[in-house]
Formats: sequence, C-alpha cells, structure tokens
Amino acid sequence: MSDEEHHFESSDAGASKTYPQQAGNIRKGGYIVIKGRPCKVVEVSTSKTGKHGHAKCHFVAIDIFTSKKLEDIVPSSHNCDVPHVNRVDYQLIDISEDGFVSLLTDNGSTKDDLKLPTDEVLLTQLKSGFEEGKDIVVSVMSAMGEEQMCALKEVSPK
Repeated sequence: MSDEEHHFESSDAGASKTYPQQAGNIRKGGYIVIKGRPCKVVEVSTSKTGKHGHAKCHFVAIDIFTSKKLEDIVPSSHNCDVPHVNRVDYQLIDISEDGFVSLLTDNGSTKDDLKLPTDEVLLTQLKSGFEEGKDIVVSVMSAMGEEQMCALKEVSPK
C-alpha cells in the first residue's frame, strides 16, 4: 500500500432530497420535481397508449417556493422525482432590520437563517402582528435544501 494519506470530504448524511415514484401514481395535490424545482401538482391528465407504446401523464404544477406554473409530460410507466417536503411550525421572536427573522424551535434553540417571506400579504400580516405584540406561529416549508415561510397564525396567550 502507499504511504499517502487519503482525505475524504463529507458534506451531509447522504439523505436524498427526492425519492422516485412512478408517474402514473402521482395524483393532484401531490408533489413532483419539474425542471429541478419542487412543485405541488394542480392538474394531472393521462393520454391513452398510442402507436409508439407508452401512456403519457401531463402534469401541471406550481413551484412551492416561487409560485410559478410548470408543466411536464412523462410516460406513465417511468419514474419521476418526488421531493421530501417538510412543514414545521416555529414561534416568531424577532424581525431584524436586514430582512431576517428569529424563530424559536421546539427544543428551545433559535433559528436565525430564514428570510422574510416574499409574499406581500404574508409579509404585511407578519409585520403588523409583530408590531402589535401578538404571539405568532409561522409555518416553514422545506424541500430540496430550500426553506420558506408559507403561513402564519396568531396564538392567543393561555
């Protein structure tokens, strides 16, 4: 064997950001990856098998982070990537001047790496509720290494 030392870089635990699912089994309301973006399926139509074999699934989906409409046509027997989508609730602690929020996690630590939402309605609700001193719980959706606030609710103090 050689005397050289080998250095291996490790970046994550190796958990995949997506999992395969047969195109014919993806339904409206489910999730799919189109053009590398995690999307929520809003419409699915299936064509019959034609002269060249496969039935095709036509997906119309909306990007869960940018709200852009994307479409894809896939043979129904082929596998599509489906993103692992998680939704976690955090309590709002603070809104900083540079456009980030401080959130309280379930285990008592803080999460300070999340930007304010781009959605105008959500942004105004968040800022006005915070200025009024209300207890606000925000829902954060994460998929494929991205995170974004998607909803909020006011919690009445007990």
